[in-house]
This record gives sequence, C-alpha cells and structure tokens, in this order.
Amino acid sequence: YVMLLTLSPYTPTYRDRVSPPGVMIRPYLNGFTIAFNVSQPSTWQPYVDSMHHFLAAYDDKVQEEKNIECVSGQYFIQGGNESEEKKACQFKRSLLQNCSGIEDPTFGYSKGQPCILLKMNRIIGYRPGAGVPVSVDCKVQKGNESNLRSVDFYPGNGTFDLMYYPYYGKFTHVNYTSPLVAMHFTDVKKNYVVPIQCSLNGKGIINNVNSDRFLGRIIFTLNIGK
Repeated sequence: YVMLLTLSPYTPTYRDRVSPPGVMIRPYLNGFTIAFNVSQPSTWQPYVDSMHHFLAAYDDKVQEEKNIECVSGQYFIQGGNESEEKKACQFKRSLLQNCSGIEDPTFGYSKGQPCILLKMNRIIGYRPGAGVPVSVDCKVQKGNESNLRSVDFYPGNGTFDLMYYPYYGKFTHVNYTSPLVAMHFTDVKKNYVVPIQCSLNGKGIINNVNSDRFLGRIIFTLNIGK
C-alpha cells in the first residue's frame, strides 16, 4: 500500500522507453473481415450503424462545445501541475469529408466503396513522428496488387496532425478524442477476398514486426459482393 502511494495516477513513473503505437480500425464487428453485398443492405447496415455510433463523439457541435481550436502542425504541449485538467483539440467528423457520414450516411457501403477509420493507440506523453506528422498508406497484403486500385485518405493526405499530441491521460485529458484517418476504398475488386495492410509511416514508427500485426500497421480483409 505504501508503495502504491508513491505512484502518480496521472503519468507513468518511467517513460524513457515508450513503445511505438499500435493501431486499430473502425468499424470492428466480427473480427478483421469486412464482408457485405452491395445489393443486400442488411449485410452492410451493421457496419454503417457502428460507424455512426463511433463518430457521435466527433460531431462538429460536440467538439465545438467541449474542445478548442488548436494550431495545426505543432505539438500542443501544456504545462502546469500534472493534476490540472488539460485542454483538448477539436477533431470534427466533417474533417473526414466523404467518410464523415454527413453527406453519405452509408459511408460508401451502399456503393461498394467502404470507408474504414484508423486510429493510433493512446500513449501518455508520446509525440509521434518526431516533429513530422505520421502518415498512412494501404496496399494489398498478399496477392495481386491490382485488386486494390484506389484509396482516398482524409483528412488531407492521410496524416495525424501533431496538434493532437501529446496525450496527457484519461484523468486530466478528459475531453480528448483521438485523431483519425479515414481510408475510402473507392476501387476494390468485387466478389473477391482482398487482404489489406494499412501502415503508419514516420520517424520512430515500427511497422514490420511479423509477430505483432497491430504494431504500426493492421491487416484486415475486404470481401465486397455485388
């Protein structure tokens, strides 16, 4: 008990060897296979519902009420006592453009062009990219590269802006919403199982450890039927 009293509830005691971030996707329903038939709404509606539920916290009005506008392109470093509540930068779902669910409430699933969201795991104090935004790219993990002919990334060219880092922990960074990169798969081979690998790229990022499919990259399968 006495030893526990020496630990801070706000930050880890040792942060000299912070692990590079892992990543996760949304929607995530039944594992890492996203399979549906365009002509059967019942097969893709659960993915759409999951996306709307996840993005509710990113609604523009919610972000404007809870969080502040920050300066893009630089880390948002906040001083003061470690127990003081930290401010969080706005990440509005409108930044996701065609994958925001605003203009197209089906996130492209009704057209066979699904949107998938990528987010980094939260790591207290971590500043990804060493001053240069981390970017995302996607490719066919195994097989014919022409099975994936086009992917659009939002916001911008698919980067995680520096202003959302560092993260100060759930006790003080109470309104923090993780930044996202939306991947819009606009041209994927239909009626075919296509394994996709999406990776983080940037200084200090590790994305090639075969024993860890979530460290700096994620592998999932698209199976889009007509």
